[in-house]
Amino acid sequence: MNIDIVCANTPAAKGRVERAHLTLQDRLVKELRLRAISDVGAANAFAPAFLADYNRRFARAPRSEHDAHRPLLPSNDLDRILSCQATRRVSKSLTLNYKRVLYVLDPTKAARAASGQRVGIEEREDGSLTFRHGEHELFATVFPREHGVQQGQVVESKRLSETLAIITQRQRERTDAAIAKPTTTLRKARLLRAGVPRRNATAASAEDGR
Repeated sequence: MNIDIVCANTPAAKGRVERAHLTLQDRLVKELRLRAISDVGAANAFAPAFLADYNRRFARAPRSEHDAHRPLLPSNDLDRILSCQATRRVSKSLTLNYKRVLYVLDPTKAARAASGQRVGIEEREDGSLTFRHGEHELFATVFPREHGVQQGQVVESKRLSETLAIITQRQRERTDAAIAKPTTTLRKARLLRAGVPRRNATAASAEDGR
C-alpha cells in the first residue's frame, strides 16, 4: 500500500513523544481525581471533553495542509492484507497441519505442484482460511482426526485416495518408530519392513526357536 513507517529516531522527535505521554499520564489522572471519576464508564464519558480542552490548549497547526492519504486501489484486498499469515509444508499426500487441524488439499494441478513445498495460509478476521501457493488459491477440506484409521468406516469416493494415502503415511511412521527402538532385532525389523503383522512375526520367531 506504499506506506512507510517513520520512526522517532531523533532526540527531538523522541522528546515530543515522551512529553505528550507525560502530559497525558500526569494531567489526565489528576483531572479524573478532581472530578471523582473512578470507573471506566465515567472516564469514557469524560474523554470527549478532556480531548477538546487538551487539543485547544496544546494543538499546533501543521506547516502544510496537504493530505498525504492515498485512495485505495482496486487491487488492494484489505481482508488479505490485514489477515494473520503463516506458512506450512504440504506432504506428498497433499495434507498440511495448521493449529492442530489436518487439512486435505483438493487434488488440483496447483495443489500437486505444491507437494513438498511451503504454502501460505491467510487467517481472516472471521476465522476463515485461505491457502495459497504463489498466485494460485488452493482449496482444502478438514480431515477429522477420528476419521483416520477406524475400521469399517465409510469414506466418500472423492476422498478415498487421500484417506488411503494418509493411512499409509501414518502406518509407515509407526513402522519406522518401531524399527528405531533399541529392542527391535534385525529379523523383526526386516519383518516390519515387509509388512508382516505383529502376531505373525511373533509366531515366526517362535517357530525359528523350535
